[in-house]
Amino acid sequence: MMRLDPITRDRLSRFRGISRGWWSAVILVALILFSLVAELFVNSRALIVHYQGQYFFPTYGAMIPGDTFGESYQYETNYKVLERRFAEEDAGNWVLMPLIPFDPYEINVYAGEFAPHPPSMEREHYLGTDIAGRDVAARLIYGFRIAIWFSLALLATTYVIGIVLGCLMGYRGGWFDLGIQRLIEIWSNVPFLYIIMIVASIVTPDFGMLVFLMVLFGWMGMTWYMRTATYKEVSRDYVMAAKALGASDWRIITQHILPNTISVIVTFIPFSVAGGITALTALDYLGFGLPPPTPSWGELLKQGTDRLDAPWVVTSVVSGLVLILVMVTFVGEAIREAFDPRRLTRYE
Repeated sequence: MMRLDPITRDRLSRFRGISRGWWSAVILVALILFSLVAELFVNSRALIVHYQGQYFFPTYGAMIPGDTFGESYQYETNYKVLERRFAEEDAGNWVLMPLIPFDPYEINVYAGEFAPHPPSMEREHYLGTDIAGRDVAARLIYGFRIAIWFSLALLATTYVIGIVLGCLMGYRGGWFDLGIQRLIEIWSNVPFLYIIMIVASIVTPDFGMLVFLMVLFGWMGMTWYMRTATYKEVSRDYVMAAKALGASDWRIITQHILPNTISVIVTFIPFSVAGGITALTALDYLGFGLPPPTPSWGELLKQGTDRLDAPWVVTSVVSGLVLILVMVTFVGEAIREAFDPRRLTRYE
């Protein structure tokens, strides 16, 4: 089992003692885990179908044609219609549907009504539909999954680049440090939004391309912070002692400098996550993000601001966005308080 040093245990204990930060972290982790299995709760496919003594599990399986269950077509089964048919026949067959029986791409049409449709418990549109008739709750949940994993992918990539490059700049110094500084100064003046607009006008950006473009312009912030923190640690006596004892540069950086700069890394993680979510939302809102009909908070926000006569659209996405960002902020504040180097630090 991994054993944590006393200072790390004290920091984690202090973090857990800050209630709003701790419970916000618990809720965020639960939401991220929930997003991994969102199909079990929000999906147009049935969870379980019991038909003539056999059980079918369509949610994570292959497409099951309608004639498998006695329907007259060979394309994918409409499980909501099948559920009603089984209930009317009362022959021992049944269908178990998810809590929200709609997928984020499904267009729902109701006779004599035009989308967007208001929230309805009877129709199971708990947050209504958007202007295309797609369920808002489904698009909100799947949009969160895309946004959070986009943010985490962006976080991991930029932090790996920033930590490695920043540590090398601070540790080696000299011409290497000066050269990277000049590169950062030049590259940081390139207008990011213009690049996105140019790329979006040429090709349709997908998830991977957007992450790449964001990393291309987002690695510089953590690099600066790690450079400064490493410069500070390199001047400490314990680093000079390690060099005198013959420790390699790799060992000094990984075993001595990085553990003492962990507070810098950890403190910025929640705010980087929030920045990733808001960046993707802003790009989608402006029309330069993920292509439609991808579930997106930015696209929902655009719909809501264009159709204020359907307040449930903008209210839902703004509430979700504010809730997530507030919880991330609470986590960030708690981490900053718990990992404050002026309270708990170590030198080795």
